[in-house]
Amino acid sequence: MLSYQHIYHAGNLADVHKHGLLAWMLDYLTRKDKPLSYIETHAGRASYDLDAEEARKTGEAAMGIARVQDWFAPDHPFAQVLHQTRAEDGPHAYPGSPMIAARLLRPTDTIHLAELHPREHGALEYAMSPYPVTCHRRDGFDLAHSLLPPTPRRGMLLIDPSYEIKEDYDEIPRHIAKYTRAWNVGIVALWYPVLTSALHVPMLKSLVGTYPDALRAEVRFPPARPGHGMIGAGLFVINPPYGLDAEAKRLKDRFDQL
Repeated sequence: MLSYQHIYHAGNLADVHKHGLLAWMLDYLTRKDKPLSYIETHAGRASYDLDAEEARKTGEAAMGIARVQDWFAPDHPFAQVLHQTRAEDGPHAYPGSPMIAARLLRPTDTIHLAELHPREHGALEYAMSPYPVTCHRRDGFDLAHSLLPPTPRRGMLLIDPSYEIKEDYDEIPRHIAKYTRAWNVGIVALWYPVLTSALHVPMLKSLVGTYPDALRAEVRFPPARPGHGMIGAGLFVINPPYGLDAEAKRLKDRFDQL
C-alpha cells in the first residue's frame, strides 16, 4: 500500500495524456473570475527529476515527454507549466499534477492534496511550500469523502491511484457514487490504466452505466518494455467542461500516430 513511488514512471506517455488534459481543464476553470476547489486523492511528490536514477532505470520519460513535448503549443497551459518548472528547477524537472494545479490556480482558489507514503508526502510538502496548498498525509479516498461538498463548491476532484491495491477497481465506482451524490456540480476525473489483463474493464463498465454522459478519453501506446501490462491510459470525466472532448480528440489523434 505504501510502496508506490511515481518517480519511476514520471513523464511517461500516460502522464503526458493525463497532465495535458488536467492543465487544459484547470486553465478553462480559471477563465471565470470565481474561486474554485481542487482536490487530489493520490498526489505523489509534485515535482520530479527525470535525470534521477529511478527515472532513467525505466526509460519511460525518454519514451514519453522527451519524445512528444512538441505536441503542445507554447501557449498550451501544460507547456507553460512545464517551461516554468524547468526554468526554476532545471532542464530535467517535470511537474506532477499538484504542481500543475499550484501553478495554474489562483490565490483565491483552494487546493487539498492527499499523499499517504511518508517519503512522498514529505517531498510533496517541500515542493508545495511556496504555494497556498494544504497537504494531507491520509488516505485520499477518505479525504475526498470528508471534504465534499467543498468550499468553494465550484471545482474538480482528481482521482489518480496507483492501482497497486487490486480492490481499488471494485471500490472506485462506489467511492465515486458517494462523491457525486455529495457534490453533483463538481468535475470528477478518474485516471485509469488500460491493461492487457483487462482488470480495468469491469470498473469502466460500471462507471459508464452509471454516468452515460461522462467523457471517456482513452489512448493507446506501446508498452514501456516487453511484457509490460499497460498499453494505454484514460481519464473518465464526470461533468466535463465544455470543449474538453475536442482537446481529448486532438491528443488522441497524436497518440494514434505513435
